[in-house]
Amino acid sequence: MTDIKISSEKIKVALEGRSYDIFIGDGLIENAAQFISPMLERPRCWIITDSDVATHHLETLINSLEQAKIDVAHKILRPGEGTKSFASLGLVCDWLLEEKVERSDIIIALGGGVIGDLTGFAAAILKRGTRFVQIPTTLLAQVDSSVGGKTGINVTHGKNLIGAFHQPDLVLADTRALSTLPRRQLLAGFAEIIKYGALGDNSFFKWLEKNGDDVIGLKPEAITHAVKRSCEMKAEIVARDEREAGDRALLNLGHTFAHAFEALTGYGDRLLHGEAVALGMAMAFNLSRDLNLCSAEDASRVSTLIDRIGLPAYIEAIGRFNADDLINVMGQDKKVVAGTMRFILARQIGEAFISKDVTPNLLRSFLISEGATE
Repeated sequence: MTDIKISSEKIKVALEGRSYDIFIGDGLIENAAQFISPMLERPRCWIITDSDVATHHLETLINSLEQAKIDVAHKILRPGEGTKSFASLGLVCDWLLEEKVERSDIIIALGGGVIGDLTGFAAAILKRGTRFVQIPTTLLAQVDSSVGGKTGINVTHGKNLIGAFHQPDLVLADTRALSTLPRRQLLAGFAEIIKYGALGDNSFFKWLEKNGDDVIGLKPEAITHAVKRSCEMKAEIVARDEREAGDRALLNLGHTFAHAFEALTGYGDRLLHGEAVALGMAMAFNLSRDLNLCSAEDASRVSTLIDRIGLPAYIEAIGRFNADDLINVMGQDKKVVAGTMRFILARQIGEAFISKDVTPNLLRSFLISEGATE
């Protein structure tokens, strides 16, 4: 890729034979054609987005592509986690087939994690693998879901249980797009940023304790650094373990708890994914503390940062949940091996590890101590 005229940070996801770049900068959507045009085998693109994102960014993206003489078609879906469904997947695939999309063409996911996951899964299964580009417009998607090739949909049994690994050809993280987000969405994305410091970079966690408000306030240097460092850490882990056979599972810090809370709240606006992850992280560190794996001070620092920034750090903050109901949902988690649940726990801030030593009885007692009902 040459002749990129816009200033941006660049990170490479190094996968043998399938490496791709992440660009982070202000104004990437309005300059998207600079990045995408050299990748095309024919001058045509298909955009999948949702109605909320379309209001702010679709015209800008289309204008950029059309000015580069690229024909564009688009599909607008409903916003929200409910769109990550078999019904929406069928709708998108049928539309792409009607449009006669070829395997060498580029499908663009313009939106947050829902659109990215759904579009990526459609690209993975359409004609057994079609190219796609991620243009994440939420903070959570920019630092997490758009990078690494995890795609999928939700089903009644749980979150992301149907899906595939399918890497994008390019990620364009436009920090200007974040200015259109409600504060609640920004906070949800910040939860995933906290996760990177908590699981593998103590100095980054300390930086977030000091500069978190500037990140949420979208101060240019702060937000760029936070997105870049998060993407660097994810790229490094994905390069080592693309298909989550080992280290990549560490990226699920807090997610076993989080996915259970999301399932029991119906994947709706009552609880955003990032909010669930924030609570899940606090609980993972509290469980590590109770097992004498990490200090009470570290567990407190995690909960304090989560709570101070405005995210849920305690079960009571999101409602009442039955311990057995939570455990039943956790039993469907993707990290379950031979019927044994695995949790991402921590020895300290910046040192997470995979544990299979949490028994159902121990887990039940812990959940009740954290505020779940018997």
